[in-house]
Amino acid sequence: MNTTLQPYLALARFDRPVGTLLLLWPTLAALWIASGGVPEPGLVIIFVLGTVLMRAAGCVINDIADRRFDGHVTRTVARPLATGAVTTSAALRFFAALAAAAALLLFFLNPLTRWLAPAGLAIATLYPFMKRWTYLPQVVLGAAFSWGLIMAFAAVGNHVPSEAWLLFIASLLWIVAYDTMYAMVDREDDLKIGIKSTAILFGNADRLMIGVLQLSALTCLALLGDRLGYHSFYYLGLSAAAGLFAYQQYLIRNRQAPECFRAFANNVWVGFTFFMGVVIELAIYPAAAEATF
Repeated sequence: MNTTLQPYLALARFDRPVGTLLLLWPTLAALWIASGGVPEPGLVIIFVLGTVLMRAAGCVINDIADRRFDGHVTRTVARPLATGAVTTSAALRFFAALAAAAALLLFFLNPLTRWLAPAGLAIATLYPFMKRWTYLPQVVLGAAFSWGLIMAFAAVGNHVPSEAWLLFIASLLWIVAYDTMYAMVDREDDLKIGIKSTAILFGNADRLMIGVLQLSALTCLALLGDRLGYHSFYYLGLSAAAGLFAYQQYLIRNRQAPECFRAFANNVWVGFTFFMGVVIELAIYPAAAEATF
């Protein structure tokens, strides 16, 4: 690999697809729900590209914000800005290029979706700095990661129905749960350097709070299915997600960093099972697919 490009690929986490997939599966599920199971191929391509670009931009701005801290955290000590492989000014230019590329995609979307996009960028840019000010940065991350779901509904129907906000809330709760697991990996280092997180806020109640968040997310998704008139395959997807949540609770039982990271990464499968439940539901039950917003 070109040694000049490699640090930038690492900075954007193109070598670590977990974060992209965590964003992608719920976004695609939103497109399928909003379109009744038949999304326009052009919209699918736009939202896939937008997800990849915005996740990369979010990683870059996160590392810019954390450049003075990452060298003191075991998991992040080798990141390009922490090692000096990429300068701060170069990283800022890279962030601007990624954001600009994502903005170009907006020209192919309707006006409402274009109006919503800056809010998503603002929340994503704000998130890294919240770790200094509040023990709830995961909530801000949840809003940033879930904003694409709102944009997906707007892109399909040119408005944002109440069902979209219910999905947004479910996604936010789920993200706070899995990013708390992620923060558990760094908890000891974060305490030393003054970084705040829900893992620190919850303390010894971390597993309980993660369970409450997971159960709340599943409840919101069940309510969504009821409102949309969905049937068995959707709920089979939710049942599979519930099983994965139980497995994650098993992994984090001793709060060991490697196992907490495994539990975090396992959420890719939660997103995938939810997406597949939606896809199969709308393919098998055309009446549910005809729901309009």
